[in-house]
Amino acid sequence: MNDYEILLLLDPELTDERQNEIVSRTRETIEKGGGSWSDHQPWGRRRLAYEIDHKPESAYHLLTFDAAPETLDEVSRVLRITDGVMRHLAVRRVKGASTRPPEPSHYEPEQPRREEPRREEPSHEEPSQEEPLAASVPASQDSEPEETAREERE
Repeated sequence: MNDYEILLLLDPELTDERQNEIVSRTRETIEKGGGSWSDHQPWGRRRLAYEIDHKPESAYHLLTFDAAPETLDEVSRVLRITDGVMRHLAVRRVKGASTRPPEPSHYEPEQPRREEPRREEPSHEEPSQEEPLAASVPASQDSEPEETAREERE
């Protein structure tokens, strides 16, 4: 038998009765498999790092118990198909590790950044003010339309 803990993330819209039912069914599965129940700590509602099923919060529950690996597999299978369980994580428990819930962090939405006005930097290949822009066109192309237009007028 090994020491395990499961962190359950339950749908925050579930009633307390339904949450307790999920936890008690998990306990029954563990005890039927020959394991022993150690502790259940409801951590309450907490903000998620990212939304799951369009929900920003979840109800957290920490379950600690001793069980055989086969029993843990069965518990995980049942939790995967149980409605209301958003996520669960089962790990081997480290002796002497704290099971206190972490302090809730204060969520502060990001402030939209102000965009600084763009500074136009002069390009390295600017035409000089002495040269007109049309100067880049070859002279032969420039003079032909004018000569053709003069000939047509005469």
